[in-house]
Amino acid sequence: MSFLQPIILFGLPLIALPILIHLIHQRRFQTVQWAAMAFLLAATKMSKGYARLRQWLILAARTLAIAGLVFAVSRPLSSGWLGLAAGGRVDTTIILLDRSASMSQVGVGGQSKLEAGVKRLYESLGKLESDHYVLIDSVGMRVIELSSVDQLEDLVEYNGASATADIPAMLELVDEYLKNQKPSRTEVWICSDHRIADWNPGSGRWKSFRDGVGSRSQSVRFHSLAFENAAIGNSRLLGKAVRRVEGEESGDLLLSFRLQREASESGSTVVPIQLELDGVVKEIQIEMSGKELNVTDYVVPIDPAVERGWGRLSLPSDTNEQDNHFYFTYQKEPIRRTLIVADDQELVRPLLFAASVTSNPGVIAEADSCAPRDVVSSAAESYSLVLWQSAIPAMTDPEFLWLQAHRNRGGVIIFFPPESTSLNSNEFASIKWGDWMKELNQVTSWELEQDLLSNTRSGKSLPVGEVKVQRYLTLFGEYTTLASLGQGDPVLVKAIDSGGAVYFCATSVSSLDSNLATSGVVLFAMLQRAMEQGAKSQGFCRLTDAKRTPFQVQWPRGTRDVVDDWSQVAGGTEIISTEQPSHAGVYQSGPRWLAVNRSEVEDNTEVVSDETLATLFEGLSFRTVRDEVGAERSLIQEVWRLFLVIMLLMLLTESALSLPRRSIARNDLLQTRVTGIDLAGSRSL
Repeated sequence: MSFLQPIILFGLPLIALPILIHLIHQRRFQTVQWAAMAFLLAATKMSKGYARLRQWLILAARTLAIAGLVFAVSRPLSSGWLGLAAGGRVDTTIILLDRSASMSQVGVGGQSKLEAGVKRLYESLGKLESDHYVLIDSVGMRVIELSSVDQLEDLVEYNGASATADIPAMLELVDEYLKNQKPSRTEVWICSDHRIADWNPGSGRWKSFRDGVGSRSQSVRFHSLAFENAAIGNSRLLGKAVRRVEGEESGDLLLSFRLQREASESGSTVVPIQLELDGVVKEIQIEMSGKELNVTDYVVPIDPAVERGWGRLSLPSDTNEQDNHFYFTYQKEPIRRTLIVADDQELVRPLLFAASVTSNPGVIAEADSCAPRDVVSSAAESYSLVLWQSAIPAMTDPEFLWLQAHRNRGGVIIFFPPESTSLNSNEFASIKWGDWMKELNQVTSWELEQDLLSNTRSGKSLPVGEVKVQRYLTLFGEYTTLASLGQGDPVLVKAIDSGGAVYFCATSVSSLDSNLATSGVVLFAMLQRAMEQGAKSQGFCRLTDAKRTPFQVQWPRGTRDVVDDWSQVAGGTEIISTEQPSHAGVYQSGPRWLAVNRSEVEDNTEVVSDETLATLFEGLSFRTVRDEVGAERSLIQEVWRLFLVIMLLMLLTESALSLPRRSIARNDLLQTRVTGIDLAGSRSL
């Protein structure tokens, strides 16, 4: 319990007044031995225990009445299930708002989790006295000084966004603020739904945050206002991919997306989906059974004369509007150009052939080859894929810088093993070659769900298990294994550091090393997917996840000088320009089109457990407050009325106990009224 006027509590010693008066009254009377009355003492012994108990109850009632008055005047606050540990004036109150897509979930009364949290904080913090109010939201990621808590109702930062929150980064801002401003006493309130994607408990930032706050002398308490309830009856639409295919006289868009629903029933139902294509709206019907449905290559006819455009898939309105849309852009497929860099051009002929054809008749594929020393004269931005079968250049070499520029632009690189191992100490994307291994092996495991060796769109797996390897290079570094041999050595890996996709294939296409070239299917599918992935960096239409940072996308040469003045083509309303990358929609800047959608991790409804929260805030004062949308309750309530009621009850109790007892007629005793003095200092006859 805390108090708005804790200084009044210094008056609590006044509860000793009844005791003091009692002691004074005892000293006013002297005991006189009176023989005539001695015989009456025996008659009153039977009622002495009750009289003494009554006197003590009167004294206690008077003491509690004074205590109730003191507590009522000090304006006590009841935190109920929050359990604030202390009271007094707060120097700084810091509010952290999670504005991720899941916080837009609507509950009772049409309020979202975000709106309910802000309202609850506004009503509760308005009752506390704080010298400073500070706001940090998950989109702006900056410290905003508020003149008063009343500003919480007016700031535009309360609109829900599509970008995933980063709670550890927000707490690092809190630590930095404490370091620079040095407030004496600080309360930190986190308004969130505890989704694991937003809290990212595996981040290394948690330790630095704990170390920073724990090393400071300031009093800092953390409270998490959590709205953990999942939506009931909510449906989600997540876009996966968009492809454009060209026929002789027509064109089609192939849309791949996923439907999910929280409904308890698992029977079959028809889901109406609104399709908007360049402003023209129509409805499509998708039959769905169960709680999840993956739709692959849904065909949407388009005008082949249209160079580029945009579209949107939308579910009917439900409890969360943020997860009902998939925005996309499309364009005519650019030429997929592949550059093959090798010391021996004869060894890479299978690569040259596989990269110069395509399974899509509407896409043109071209392949060039050159020696490593000639690569710097080629335009890196004109290629979607680079196949490198030579020693990895040193970091200071021009070839290394050329490869890095190609990767930074979004191009894909696949390294094949070189014949010479003298320069194997060089690395690229934190991966380097090891030593040659000569033994017959077969691929026994590979990634089926995603990347270069995943199943086809029809669900069939590639014949990767038929790939045989006679010779391969070992690999060292940080990577994700996409395929491995029988004894566990990787044969195809992908770099895990940031940047464009970089792959390492541990064996070559030479018949002395493997049957990749002779079997053909796996090699062709792998290169076609890499070409398609790299081609996304060459067009003017892109798909990207919502993020807090400005639009950071590499575009083809000729558009770098365009000012990043993006206009919104489709999406939500009332979006300020600085927050466009955090909101789903379609945006245009000159010839560039960008479709922004929420990240797939936002559909993960798992929340952080209490045990994990205790670990994240280990050594710090932290409490979790679980709330629900529509629950009409305040985090903090004044309970001075309760203490006034207690005071009145104690006064009534004291009055009732102080009433004189009725005289008892006794046949064997004299009808005598004896005057005595009780412990509370009152007379009774």
